[in-house]
Amino acid sequence: MGRPREHDERTAAALMAAAERAIQEAGVDALSVRGVAADVGTTTRAVYSVFGSKDGLVAALAARAFELLREGLEALPVTDDPAADLVAAGLMFRRFATGHPSLFALGFQRALPTPAVRRTAWEALEVLQLRLHRLGEAGRLGGRTVEAATQQFNALCEGLAVVELRGSPPLGGGEEMWRGALGALVAGFAAPLT
Repeated sequence: MGRPREHDERTAAALMAAAERAIQEAGVDALSVRGVAADVGTTTRAVYSVFGSKDGLVAALAARAFELLREGLEALPVTDDPAADLVAAGLMFRRFATGHPSLFALGFQRALPTPAVRRTAWEALEVLQLRLHRLGEAGRLGGRTVEAATQQFNALCEGLAVVELRGSPPLGGGEEMWRGALGALVAGFAAPLT
C-alpha cells in the first residue's frame, strides 16, 4: 500500500493563492518557493510535492488564468443577442484581468511554457469561439472566419487590459472604455471585408 498524499488540493490552492499574491507584490522574478511555503505555513517540500518546482508553480498559475477565463465565459448567460453576449464576454475578461493582474501577466504576457498551459489556453479560446460562431450564424461577421474574428476580439481584450493595468486608460477609462471599444469591434464585424 502506497503512502497517503500529504498535500491535497487545498494545499495546492493555498500555495497558488500565496504565489499569486507574491507575484502581484514583487513580480515573478521575486517569487520564491520558500516565501510561498512560509506564507501558507508549510514547508518547501509541499511546493515541490505538488508542483515539482518553482517553474511548475508558475506554469500552474498561468494555466489557472485560462481556467478562470473559461469558467467565467461558461458562466455567462446566452441571450438572443449574440453581439451583446460578446460585449459581456469582453467585460468578463476585464473583470478577470483587473481582479487577477498577476495571472493575466503570466497567462498573456509570457510564452506559454507547458502543454498544460497551452491546452487550458485553447480550451478558453474555444469557449470564446462559440460566441463568435453565434455572431457568424446571425450573418454578422462580414465574410470573416470565426477563427479570425476570435483572434481579433481576443487581441482587443488583451490590449485593453494592458492599457488599463498600466494605469493609463484614455478617454473615460474602465468599463466605459471597454464597452465602447468592444461594441465598435463587434458592430464592425458586420461590415464586409474589402
